[in-house]
Amino acid sequence: MKLFSLFIKGLLFFLLLCLYGCNHKELNALTHTSEIILATTTSTQDSGLLDELIPIFEEESGVTVKTIAVGTGQALAMAERGEADVLLTHAPEAEEKLVKSEDVINRKRVMYNDFVIVGPQSDPAESNRTSPIAALQSIADSGAPFISRGDDSGTHQKEIELWEKASIVPNTEKWYIETGQGMGSTLQVAAEKEGYTLTDRATFLSHQRTMEHMLIHVEGEELLMNIYHVMQVNADKHIYANEEEAKQFVDFLVRKDTQQRIKQFGIEQYGQSLFFPYTE
Repeated sequence: MKLFSLFIKGLLFFLLLCLYGCNHKELNALTHTSEIILATTTSTQDSGLLDELIPIFEEESGVTVKTIAVGTGQALAMAERGEADVLLTHAPEAEEKLVKSEDVINRKRVMYNDFVIVGPQSDPAESNRTSPIAALQSIADSGAPFISRGDDSGTHQKEIELWEKASIVPNTEKWYIETGQGMGSTLQVAAEKEGYTLTDRATFLSHQRTMEHMLIHVEGEELLMNIYHVMQVNADKHIYANEEEAKQFVDFLVRKDTQQRIKQFGIEQYGQSLFFPYTE
């Protein structure tokens, strides 16, 4: 019995050494699953785009996609911690930091739309100007409510950039309200308070029917361009990332037929595309 016990202990020790000696990809293969976690911004979820695309990918690939829609900052943080397999986000500068740190790889441009400044039809701040910077200055001067997501999302990062260009520090002002919530909820607060907010066009159009008194006041500036990238979490650095399935999803989004679906999305319901193909 003593010899048998020693044999079992030795066998277990040998197996542990084998597992310890596995490289990242070998360990990933051992934990392989046909499910991926997609960390994405709320705009792709709230607009309904993912409801259009993901079922097609799942049917073709046999891979289940678990979508976690959060602010882009939170999505990128998930990648840094290895808690996602693939990302679809819209904060280029923050994304590039993760590329440099090798937390993500295979980053590709997918699509774009634009940010817009929306507010009540009465426009008490007289914000309807060609420049988003001039519009923010008018809002600040008037003291009209400005509703911010305040959640480190891609939209929030763009908003901070615009305030900096306007040389305004809004978060010390009473008229500046942070929700800490997604775009849909922030739009609702802006509508209730007859205030202004920065939003992506897709989310605003998908919610406009519930807030008909809210209009787009500023749009069409190059500064307001909103670019989305897809990228996979690096399985060499984060050993539980599903490399193969994540790459499949990246390839799917930049495929010509998927790009055509993106181009057509929203036309029937809203009379215009909510996103535009933008591969590289």
